[in-house]
Amino acid sequence: MKKLLTAAAAAVLMAFASSPALADAKNPKIGFSIDDLRLERWARDRDYFTAAAEQLGGKVFVQSADGSEQRQIAQIENLISRGVDVLVIVPYNATVLNNAIREAKKAKIKVLSYDRLIMNSDIDAYISFDNKQVGELQAATVVAVKPKGNYYLLGGAPTDNNAKALREGQLKVLQPLIDKGDIKVVGKQWVKDWSPAEAMSIVENALTANGNKIDAVVASNDATAGGAIQALASQKLAGKVAVSGQDADLAAVKRVAAGTQTMTVYKPLKLIASEAAKLAVALVRNQKPAFNGTYDNGFKKVDTLLLKPIPLTKANLDVLIKDGFYTKAQLGN
Repeated sequence: MKKLLTAAAAAVLMAFASSPALADAKNPKIGFSIDDLRLERWARDRDYFTAAAEQLGGKVFVQSADGSEQRQIAQIENLISRGVDVLVIVPYNATVLNNAIREAKKAKIKVLSYDRLIMNSDIDAYISFDNKQVGELQAATVVAVKPKGNYYLLGGAPTDNNAKALREGQLKVLQPLIDKGDIKVVGKQWVKDWSPAEAMSIVENALTANGNKIDAVVASNDATAGGAIQALASQKLAGKVAVSGQDADLAAVKRVAAGTQTMTVYKPLKLIASEAAKLAVALVRNQKPAFNGTYDNGFKKVDTLLLKPIPLTKANLDVLIKDGFYTKAQLGN
């Protein structure tokens, strides 16, 4: 009799243990693994995401990989062992997470790829701004200022799939002008870790190689744009060479206002963070989110939610104040 009771009790315990998603659907545990919180951009995402998730009943556990793929893998494994219901990942290296994602799926944990697409892995969803469109906006705004001349293409991190999507968008605008002979690409390079110091060094070398005859630098984000502009400034070319960017970093917005950077692309972080929080919670609750596309990550076609970016030039920087992204005091207005 005692053995029967023990077996029955064990069966009840097993039933509870095997349904953590049901138990936590009301208050899901969300693991948020971020590439590098030392960057201003990601600290903002974290704060907006956490606030939105908590409003929906979620509890967020944040980890920062500080630019290390090994650390990120270890942190994802740690979040899995802590029994989170969903993982939201901003990958440092989007190509090395297959094993970690496999472990998450074994543990019945949903996986949302945030802003950068995790490659060759069985992820549940992807949310980002339309990066091809960002690339198109970057190139088109620079072309409007410098319709002809020598162009340098300063790409993002080769480990980041977004860098390739941006380049695709940039070339959609530039290629017809290259074919026509209006634009000559005098060089192109990817920038490891989106590093401003590396971007500066690359542009210094490009200026030397081309006798300072560069009319435009299509930089893929504000960090690389900042490095490029430092190199240009040392040759007294800042403001004379058109330079693109993206992220609306405060330093970049000030450069746009000052005229040394031609444009940046504003991706309302509150929008992506709050939509990602909704998406993460919906995945745990087995609800059907409103996706508007798919991306092939090499393993499967991933359900995707793409958001619209906003190009900013000197003429419309006030959008950032209206949105509460920056205050007038921060922008020095």
